[in-house]
Amino acid sequence: MKKRFTLLIVFILVASLLFGCGAESGAMKDTENALPMENMGTADISGSTGSGALPQAENQKLVRKLRLEAETEDLDTLLAAIDEKITALSGYVEARDVYNGSQYSGRRYRSATMTVRIPVADMDNFVSHVKESSNIVSSNETVDNITLTYVATQSRITALETEQARLLELLAQAQNMEDLLTIEARLTDVRTELEEYTSQIRLYDNMVDYATITLNINEVREYSVPEEEPETVWERIGTGFVKSLKGLGNFFVELFVFIIVASPYLLLIGVIAFIIVFFCRKKKAKKTASQKEEKEN
Repeated sequence: MKKRFTLLIVFILVASLLFGCGAESGAMKDTENALPMENMGTADISGSTGSGALPQAENQKLVRKLRLEAETEDLDTLLAAIDEKITALSGYVEARDVYNGSQYSGRRYRSATMTVRIPVADMDNFVSHVKESSNIVSSNETVDNITLTYVATQSRITALETEQARLLELLAQAQNMEDLLTIEARLTDVRTELEEYTSQIRLYDNMVDYATITLNINEVREYSVPEEEPETVWERIGTGFVKSLKGLGNFFVELFVFIIVASPYLLLIGVIAFIIVFFCRKKKAKKTASQKEEKEN
């Protein structure tokens, strides 16, 4: 009786493994037949932020990622507007890094980097808001198709759930301690593996449902101007003259700021220079008077 029960357990375990492999292989074949080859892999589109170029096919698991380089004249105002929009769209900030410059750089060198998760349906809405609130320098979007991996993981979960149900039936029919321990050991392994695959499916769902948007924001004094057609000689002269005037104005502004900021040091240097000149002149006058007295004598 014991040998027959052990053989029955081994037969059920082998059958479960074969069922899992067959289900996974069948799912892989069905998915391959359902998906055209041109939709597989990773699509990379530069300079595109609209959903028109990258439609999500039905029943496919697509992961959308977007990277934006933006400029703003007021970093704090832009960050506040972005945070408000994220909350309105039920998204969240995955990472944030703000650089406020140093005492030598000033506000024009402030920057921020954000990783934002936005529901895919509202991704274009969020990007449009960022475009309206800042100057987009560059953008890059990628789409990863994880359909095959997703289906294979689901098939493995189905096989493990089937094996778990059979093991529970055998556990209820176990008649001795050895069979009980054998079934419980295998049941523990199945449950552990089932939790891992279930967590993986939840991760895939989050990746598919929420687009990942990386924002690199720089605070500048003037927005970058896109390159246009080559200018004529007179246009270049006019543009260069205007830039020279702006540069000259900035020079006097920076000079004025430097004088005000460094005034304590400049005052101290002036006092020291005055004292040195005073004593030098006094010593020279004394020497001249001495020489004149010697000549008179």
